[in-house]
Amino acid sequence: MKNPFKSARVFYGETVTELKKATWPTKKELQESTVVVLVGIVILGSFITLTDFSLANWVEYITGVVR
Repeated sequence: MKNPFKSARVFYGETVTELKKATWPTKKELQESTVVVLVGIVILGSFITLTDFSLANWVEYITGVVR
């Protein structure tokens, strides 16, 4: 049976090695990416809100006409 502590130690060591190879963004790149994500969230949230409001009113209108 494998020693779980040895496996965890090996996994941790390999993870640290791979993270050292990674290219990390600069502060400016990180700020720009954050702005892009926030703008995207606002646009998508606005679209979903408008769509939900429109569909709710449409369904209310149709059910009022059918009665």
